[in-house]
Amino acid sequence: MSNQPYFPESERELERLVKKTDEQAVIDQALWAGLQPGMRVLDVGCGPGVTTACLAKVAGPSGSVVGMDRSEERINHARINHGNDHVSFVQRNFFSDLSDLGEFDFVWVRFILEYFMKEASQLVTHVSETLKPDGILCLADLDHNCLNHYGLPERLDRTFQKIGQAQMDNNNFDPYMGRKLFSFLHDLGCRDIQVDVRTHHLVYGDLSEFDRWHWWQKIELAGRRSGWTFDDYADGFAGFEAEFKEYFSNPRRFAYTPLVITRGVKHSVA
Repeated sequence: MSNQPYFPESERELERLVKKTDEQAVIDQALWAGLQPGMRVLDVGCGPGVTTACLAKVAGPSGSVVGMDRSEERINHARINHGNDHVSFVQRNFFSDLSDLGEFDFVWVRFILEYFMKEASQLVTHVSETLKPDGILCLADLDHNCLNHYGLPERLDRTFQKIGQAQMDNNNFDPYMGRKLFSFLHDLGCRDIQVDVRTHHLVYGDLSEFDRWHWWQKIELAGRRSGWTFDDYADGFAGFEAEFKEYFSNPRRFAYTPLVITRGVKHSVA
């Protein structure tokens, strides 16, 4: 369960995670969730540490942030590039004993639960144990991930649906995780739960170089590694990729992905 492979893993995954992170968006989301100066923060699934550094900017010099990730490579990168007296990093299995890390005022879980479709609720409960009473738990994930497109040819639309199902069946990946976050906080017994829905991907008109690079990466990872066989195409994945790139390069295309952000407060001890 807790040792499942990270399906997007590749030699360039660290670069992808760094380049795709919108630092101001992370800061805005953390402020909305209630992160304040002086808080002690846990960043679950910190990757190369970019988000951890963003959270540290909000927590300020009177606060501190611990970034946690399963990848030795990404933790080493994070320590070298973002570690300081107020920011530290630990390599951990997300389901391992975390009691030695101490208690936190704010726990941040962003773009992690989607990779644990079957265990997401258990993972939320597990990391919430690191929260102090009255601490804040923030969960953020995409909903209908990469599946909202207008103008798709019928075959391409059908293939996207099959890729999404294959990801769930083969990689324990949930394209619909965002809509489940509120229920996790509710079932955990959190109070003062709030939910916000924002746009994560929004692509229309001329395709920017960043969106071109980012979506080509996403199609490679989500498509080729989904386990789907692309039987509708005579040349398999290559045919699908070519049809998608033609569609996505058309300025008439419209694509978006919602980001669902939730936050709740852990009940005080009676």
